Amino acid sequence: MSFVALKHHKTDVRVRATVALAAGTALMNAAMATAGVTATFAAAETLGTAWSGVPVTASIAGTGLGALVLTRLMERRGRRPGLALGYLAAIAGAALAVAAVAAHQIVLLCAGTLLLGLGNAAAQLSRYAAADFHAPERRGFAIGIVVWGATVGAVGGPLLLQPAADAAAALGAPPLTGPLLSTLLAAAGAALVVQALPRSSTATGTVPSDQAPVARARGLAGARVVWPAVATMVTGQVIMVALMTAAPLDMRMHGHGLGSVGVALSAHTFGMFALSPLTGRLVDRLGTRPVMAAGLVTLLAAAFLAATGDAHPWSRTAGLFLLGYGWNLCFIGGSGGLARDLPQADRTRLEGEVDAVVWVVAAVAGQSATMILSTGGYGVLAAASAALVVLPAVLLLRAGRPPVSTGRDCAGEGDRDTATGTTARTRRPRSRPWRGGAGE
Repeated sequence: MSFVALKHHKTDVRVRATVALAAGTALMNAAMATAGVTATFAAAETLGTAWSGVPVTASIAGTGLGALVLTRLMERRGRRPGLALGYLAAIAGAALAVAAVAAHQIVLLCAGTLLLGLGNAAAQLSRYAAADFHAPERRGFAIGIVVWGATVGAVGGPLLLQPAADAAAALGAPPLTGPLLSTLLAAAGAALVVQALPRSSTATGTVPSDQAPVARARGLAGARVVWPAVATMVTGQVIMVALMTAAPLDMRMHGHGLGSVGVALSAHTFGMFALSPLTGRLVDRLGTRPVMAAGLVTLLAAAFLAATGDAHPWSRTAGLFLLGYGWNLCFIGGSGGLARDLPQADRTRLEGEVDAVVWVVAAVAGQSATMILSTGGYGVLAAASAALVVLPAVLLLRAGRPPVSTGRDCAGEGDRDTATGTTARTRRPRSRPWRGGAGE
C-alpha cells in the first residue's frame, strides 16, 4: 500500500470511528436525560422528596462500576466489545425500569437505573476511544467532537417527556412509562450504532503511533501529573449532579409543569454539549489548565444564578446553561489532560479508574442534593456546591508554579535502563502539561 493510500485509509478509519462513537454517545445521552428525570419523579411519588434521588444515585453508581468493568474488558479485547456490552446492559436496564414504574417497585427501578449506568459508562468512555484514533495534538478536538455528538440526544430527550407521557396515558399505561420506553429505544439504537466501529488489531483499539513506550504507572497515586485534572473533573461532576438532580424537583415544588422543566433541562444539556468542539480546540491551543480554570469560574457563576431562580425565573434557565458549560470545560479539559499525559501502557485502565472515582463521588452528591433541598432549600445547596471549587483551584495554581530544581520529576516519566536498574529521566517543568497544547 502506497504512502498516500495508507494516509487516506487512516483518515477514513478515524472519521468512521469518530462518527460511530459520537452517534452512540448521542443516543445514550438521550436515554439517560429522559430516564433520570422520570425515575426521580417516580421515586418522589413513592418515597418522598428527600429520597427521590435514589434511582439517580443508582445510575451514577452503575456508571462508576461500569467504568471499571468495561475498561478491564477493553484492555484485553479492545474498545468495541466494551462499548457493546455497556449498551446491551442499558437495554436490559431500560426494560426493568419500565416494568418497575408500572408495578410501583422502587427496588426494581433502582436495579434498572443501575444497568442504565453501565450504558452511560460506555458513552462516557467513548471520548477516550475517539482520542485513541488521533494524534496527541488533535485529541482535545476529538474528545470535543464526541461530547458534542451528545447534543441532539441530550437536548431532545427532555423535550420528549410530555409527549411520551401523553402517549402512554392514551394507551392506558402509567404516564411515566412512556419516557422510559423511549429510553429503551435509544439504548437499542446505541447498541446498533457501535457495531460500525472499526475493528482494531491492537488491544486498546488505538491507531499505531510512532511514540516511544513510557514507564508504567502504579495506579492514580503514581500518576501525579493528572491530579489537577482528576480533582477538577470530580468537582465539576459533583456540582453538576447536585444542582441538576435537585433543579427539577425544586421547579415542580414551585408549580412548574413538565414543559417548563423540559425547557430548563434542554438549556442545561445544550450548555453541556453544544460548544464541545470549541472547548476541544481551546484545549489543543491553550492547554488544559486555562480551560479547567475557566470551567471552575463558570460553575461559580452558575451556582449564583441558579440559586436566584425563584426571584428571577430567567436566571434559573441561564444558571443551568452555565452549569452545563462549566461542566463541559472541566470535563473536556480534564479528559484532554488524561488522554495526553497518562502512560500509554496503562492509559485505558487509569481512564476507567478516573471515571469510577468521578461517578462514585457524584453518586453521593446526587443523593445528598435532594436531602439538602428538603431541609435547607435550593439556595443552601447552591452555596455548598460553590464552595467545592476551592480544592481544584488550589491544585491548578500549584500546577502552574515554576518548577523547583530538585533533580526529581513527575512519576511515570523517563525510561528504565534494564542493564543498570536505574531510571533515566528527562528534566521537564512540572507545570508544563497544564500550560501547553496537546502536541507538546
